[in-house]
Amino acid sequence: MDQQTIRQQILRQFPYSPTAGQERLIEMLSAFVKDTPGNFPLFLLEGYAGTGKTTVISALVRILMPAGYTPVLLAPTGRAAKVFSSYAGRPAFTIHKKLYKSGIDKEGKLTFRLMPNNIHNSFFIVDEASMIPDYNRQADNGFGFSRNLLEDLMEHVFSGSGSKMLFLGDTAQLPPVGINYSPAMDAEYLRSSYGLDITRFILTDVVRQSLESGILSIATGIRMKIGIFSSFSPLFGRANAFPDVRKISGDEMLDALHECYSQYGLENTVVITRSNKRANLFNQGIRLRILSHENEIATGDHLMVVRNNYFWLTEETHAGFIANGDTIEIERIGKIEELYGFRFAHVTMRMVDYPDDQAIDVILLLDTINTETPSLSETESRRLYEAVLEDYSEITSRQKRLAELRKNPHFNALQVKHANALTCHKTQGGQWEAVFIEKGYLTNDMLNDEYLRWLYTAVTRSTKVLYLVNFEEKFFE
Repeated sequence: MDQQTIRQQILRQFPYSPTAGQERLIEMLSAFVKDTPGNFPLFLLEGYAGTGKTTVISALVRILMPAGYTPVLLAPTGRAAKVFSSYAGRPAFTIHKKLYKSGIDKEGKLTFRLMPNNIHNSFFIVDEASMIPDYNRQADNGFGFSRNLLEDLMEHVFSGSGSKMLFLGDTAQLPPVGINYSPAMDAEYLRSSYGLDITRFILTDVVRQSLESGILSIATGIRMKIGIFSSFSPLFGRANAFPDVRKISGDEMLDALHECYSQYGLENTVVITRSNKRANLFNQGIRLRILSHENEIATGDHLMVVRNNYFWLTEETHAGFIANGDTIEIERIGKIEELYGFRFAHVTMRMVDYPDDQAIDVILLLDTINTETPSLSETESRRLYEAVLEDYSEITSRQKRLAELRKNPHFNALQVKHANALTCHKTQGGQWEAVFIEKGYLTNDMLNDEYLRWLYTAVTRSTKVLYLVNFEEKFFE
């Protein structure tokens, strides 16, 4: 195909009359698909909420194979990959599943080998790229393994001949945990660090269809204030001006949650809070007063995994491993036991975001459910490590002791929290039909860019209805 034909094919797949910004983007994408602009070509697409970037990308995906490319769709989390797959119309995978193959080294440590890209003329599209960190993150296995995800992604993709890549993201969202910017969406950083030939476009025009949405109207207003918000002003439009955005008090929240669980289901409703402590309180209240779950865990509970786990799933499954941020549903509860100074539950569970994978038996670490830390603390992780290792003290070889530890199911127990209420970082990359945003404790001096990014990310998690809980009148026009 020549460039003009590619452009026409994308427009043919496009369901609406494109905006001027979308027209320009499609023209640039057509040139990027057709030409090879130097070494390591990367298209950096930043799109505001409601600008139709996902519609453009889904049209692009459909023409890649006729244009001679094999599309590979990736996202940082399982839920983000599920969302990406649903709008792009083909399977999407987590970055970790595509890049790494796990193994055990001579000392019994869990290792990850970076796989080569064996696909000729591959076209990688990475959604939610603003979430990708560029520092060595400690792997969640207790053995001190770490990798630089952004660096490994570059090495994998461009190890294949004729490869191209597109990053799709929104810099107004929360950056990766621990840093205050999104390196994967920073063109100058990517050029200087990886020698990429970058084409960049920012899609800013909110499409006509989105203007009817109160959720996107609020998101756009918040985004416009980032970087220029110097004093308190209303963050939202008029209260209850749109049918999909509702201002409610804490007293009204119980009835609203009842209504959403009935209409949208447990899986498609979430409460977003500012801290793990607040999330724990909401989860306790929801489970007791709405779901009538008095025990710590119950059949039907939705739990979010809060630490990567490579023990319970094989690489042949769709998920490949159980990732931090994956949601599981408990189907059956077996034995609950106390061992090594911790509490464990034997359960049968299914992966909510991977419906094609069968339910499996696992062990849950119950101690993480109500902690105010994101997962088991470093001190507690070390305590579990040493307690389990003591079981193998009769083995003289350290290498063999660690190998046995690696196979211990209690050491590899899933760390989880209840998923009815979550912090904003834990919801990033996902979407829910009904979202409740709880204001929490907030003073005027806390209304800064960091808070606006938090609020923008929280608002854009909702696809159908948004509840603003305990926001006073001063937040509205």
